[in-house]
Amino acid sequence: MLNASLTLDPQSTIGPVRPHLFGSFVEHLGRCVYTGIFEPGHPNADEDGMRRDVIDLVKELGVTVVRYPGGNFVSGYRWEDGVGPLAERPKRLDTAWHSVEPNTFGIGEFVTWAKRAGVEPMVALNLGTRGVAEALDLLEYCNHSGGTHLSDLRAAHGYPEPFGVKMWCLGNELDGPWQLGHKTQEEYGRLAEETARAMRMVDPSLELVVCGSSHSQMPTFGVWEETVLEHAYDQVDLISLHAYYQPRDGDLASFLASSVDMESFIRQVAGIADRIGAKKGSSKRIDLSFDEWNVWYVSDFQDQGPPKDWPQAPPLLEDVYNIVDAVVVGSLLITLLRNSDRVAVACLAQLVNAIAPIHTEPGGPAWRHTTFHPFAQTADLARGDVLRVAVEAPFYHNERFGETPVVDAVATHDPDTGDVVLFAVNRSMEDSVSLSVSTSAFPDHRVFEHLVLTDDDLDATNTAESPDRVIPRSVGETRHELGTVELNLPRVSWNVIRLRA
Repeated sequence: MLNASLTLDPQSTIGPVRPHLFGSFVEHLGRCVYTGIFEPGHPNADEDGMRRDVIDLVKELGVTVVRYPGGNFVSGYRWEDGVGPLAERPKRLDTAWHSVEPNTFGIGEFVTWAKRAGVEPMVALNLGTRGVAEALDLLEYCNHSGGTHLSDLRAAHGYPEPFGVKMWCLGNELDGPWQLGHKTQEEYGRLAEETARAMRMVDPSLELVVCGSSHSQMPTFGVWEETVLEHAYDQVDLISLHAYYQPRDGDLASFLASSVDMESFIRQVAGIADRIGAKKGSSKRIDLSFDEWNVWYVSDFQDQGPPKDWPQAPPLLEDVYNIVDAVVVGSLLITLLRNSDRVAVACLAQLVNAIAPIHTEPGGPAWRHTTFHPFAQTADLARGDVLRVAVEAPFYHNERFGETPVVDAVATHDPDTGDVVLFAVNRSMEDSVSLSVSTSAFPDHRVFEHLVLTDDDLDATNTAESPDRVIPRSVGETRHELGTVELNLPRVSWNVIRLRA
């Protein structure tokens, strides 16, 4: 057994827990929308075809904001195709995912679903094949109260009240050559600036997200952020980051340290944004929107290739997650919380079926993948202030990141209730860890719950037949001494420790 320690101190705060850290992502990709959140005729569908069982799981997951409709899909999307009478909506080729888009689910259906799921909509604009005029049209359709062509058209479509969408993404991954309308940083920076300025002429209170690099290994990373912010800094509020993680050549040790990369990515982009702000002499600070992140076995998709016959809602990217995946997701959540002073928005990509915590069968059940549980627990329990936690732990070697601490952790403290919650992962594949937690700053607090997500079989998954094979389980091995709590963190485990006075 390895030994580690940390201290909980209510004075060592990073910042408040930001509710939008617990966002997700719905793209017209595979079965995320069709037979995912939307399946007319399903036994659990409501009068509008929304799956109630999925809505219940989304509420349990604790999602606060959902980005829509993409993703790669949005760069070829005509939003007008997804409004109005269903019989008049055209089918289109979706070149992003080599599928046919029926357009029976569009912006009106999404906003209706979002209200029922209790989430805030975050809408991405097509700045790949479209531009300023189309962005203004969609803004008018969504948000203007009435008395204009497009706001009256929305009312005629059955939505008399404006949608009130406040968060808008200015395109998606336009630095990527895979993206329709791929642009240089100069081209995109000018377009983003002009689009943002025009949208603010309609509503200065909008929250606008400009595209950062698609991932930290892009050849233009850094230069892209600098150039785009040189143009758009004064007009936008956030810059986006995207990152996906998977084992490389079966290297689980490096995979378990994936959050080291996320942490570095966040600090680099924040540093670039601050440098541009200082150069401009601006008192404004650009925050970060980590609006795509997850574990994604992208090499499996690349090996398989896109569908060959333009199907409608094919099963794409339907990764089945195991214990190791869940622990990595937990460590990424810890990193996002630890950087809540700078990361204002984060979206787990995606929500249903496609690299998602929720899985459905057409006409059948819905269930939780292993990755559902760390997200749901963090969204439910992280309240108040994020505490800076310095962990003293042994290091282990891995090929990608070198020497990495075996234990990673963060804590939150709710001043209103006094509750403290410690979130921790043990990355070791061989050893459990005896964790000593100094609680002298919380002398009246005791552990009243320690939940662990782990399994002797690291390949254990949840399925339709065994939906609760992997769930958080309570452990009773906590020992209290004066000002100290002793905990056992099993190997490759996600842990939630709740302390209460």
